[in-house]
Amino acid sequence: MRIHYSKSRTSFIKFLYILPFMILLGIFAYYPLYGWVYAFFDYMPPIPLSQSPFVGLKWFRSLVENQVKIDQLLQIIKNTFGMSGLNLLFSWLPMIFAIFLTEIKAVRFRKFIQTVTTLPNFISWVLVYSLAFSMFSSEGIINGLLKMLGFTDSPVLFLQNSDHVWLTMWMWSTWKALGWSAILYIAAIMGIDDSLYEAAHVDGATRMQIIWYVVLPSMIPTYFVLLMLQIASFLNNGLEQYFVFQNAFNKDTIQVLDLYVYNLAMGGGSYSVSVAISMLKSLISVVLLFSVNKLSKLLRGESIV
Repeated sequence: MRIHYSKSRTSFIKFLYILPFMILLGIFAYYPLYGWVYAFFDYMPPIPLSQSPFVGLKWFRSLVENQVKIDQLLQIIKNTFGMSGLNLLFSWLPMIFAIFLTEIKAVRFRKFIQTVTTLPNFISWVLVYSLAFSMFSSEGIINGLLKMLGFTDSPVLFLQNSDHVWLTMWMWSTWKALGWSAILYIAAIMGIDDSLYEAAHVDGATRMQIIWYVVLPSMIPTYFVLLMLQIASFLNNGLEQYFVFQNAFNKDTIQVLDLYVYNLAMGGGSYSVSVAISMLKSLISVVLLFSVNKLSKLLRGESIV
């Protein structure tokens, strides 16, 4: 009886440890879901929701009520899948970068490279766009250099060009997040048992063979978990980056679902429609999460949630 009481007391104390985090999760993650109710009303700020007419599924049906809206929504979904697909396709880059970073024997040089590649993660997208504007605008450094070298007489409109927007957005996001994303993989490399390296050296393995047969297999579980989480959040590819880089020339190819929801709510005044789209996006993301979790369980025998 005393043992049972002791276990119950221990469990209760552990529950109290995590209770503050559960409260914060409820406040900042679950309570905002109440905002989904706006998708079922004809809400126009600043009129209170209680005085707004209930319209049911009207805004959900309005998304596909004519061909123009269908084409627009399909283009936005195409942009979202295209940019998220590029990030998914090159999701192995941080892992390879982490491997070669740890292979640098000069400690000071390795720390310098890691610091330089990690710092951009802490720079806001507004500052990143300021950097891009100073370099690639019509009067920026690159155009000035091209004109000075005689490669062009008129400025090249890099930022206003709608061609290759997906690729340029991927390059900017990779530059910003590569060093930070590699930290988890560096931690995985640091956790590899030294006996594996010793056994590889005894067998006469070269440096590249050690990377291929020791380091990479040890990093695959970490990579697979991160890949599954990235697939589960496939539709949530952010807002800030595309918001600061969008303009009248590239709006059709840069607008993703998150940016479209923001533009509808803040620019178009269609608050209820934006909530309806956001609600559908969240539900699809949940379906993706459970689908990927099922796939992980089938392939690895372990679930991620």
